[in-house]
Amino acid sequence: MTSDILRPGGPLLSGSVYGCLLNVREELERLGDAIYEAPYNGVPTGPVLYVKTPNTHIAAGQPVPIPNDVDQVRVGAALGIVIKTSLTRSNAEQALEAIAGYTLVNDITVPHDSLFRQPLKHKCRDGFCPIGPWLVSASDLPDPATFTVRTYVNDECRHEFRLDQLVRPVATLLAEISDFTSLYPGDLILAGVSPSAPLASVGDVVAIEIDGLGRLESPLVREGEQAA
Repeated sequence: MTSDILRPGGPLLSGSVYGCLLNVREELERLGDAIYEAPYNGVPTGPVLYVKTPNTHIAAGQPVPIPNDVDQVRVGAALGIVIKTSLTRSNAEQALEAIAGYTLVNDITVPHDSLFRQPLKHKCRDGFCPIGPWLVSASDLPDPATFTVRTYVNDECRHEFRLDQLVRPVATLLAEISDFTSLYPGDLILAGVSPSAPLASVGDVVAIEIDGLGRLESPLVREGEQAA
């Protein structure tokens, strides 16, 4: 159950989970001049969201089932921002006050090239969104821009990036999202995933770490099989 994912500690995750495309500067740099061509026609003027549907949500330590038609997945380490009070057309200061806390999220994705559309086939397979292992209160953490995000495959650090690389910092991101859709208590927002997220396969154990938030670890198993 989604409501059990963040036990113990703090409000329970009970709402929607949104990810944000093109919120890491490296994503825009890789697109280069193509960002000004169709279908993009310029740098996004607001957050580009996608959803991680309820079937994807699993707790820390649970196995991630990899479908039989998938050879590799991207391990998308992300800062998760949990909302405690409703936000509608807010400013950045109001957005900061509405944050219950932070958690780790692994935005597992089938590799693909599409942007600016809902990548449901690639991002919304069963178990493709491990969350946890706990919620850390926003009052107990410094500015998220100082955090470093690390991704491990079989205990080897394969990638890291700092959250000062976000195009829209946490408060700005939430405020701009609230301009076009309200956020509610229990909603979870992924701040952004690096385009250099490493690949992993069945049999690997993947983990993500963020300063002050601990470690979220998940074994990758073939769909229909149990983790050893």
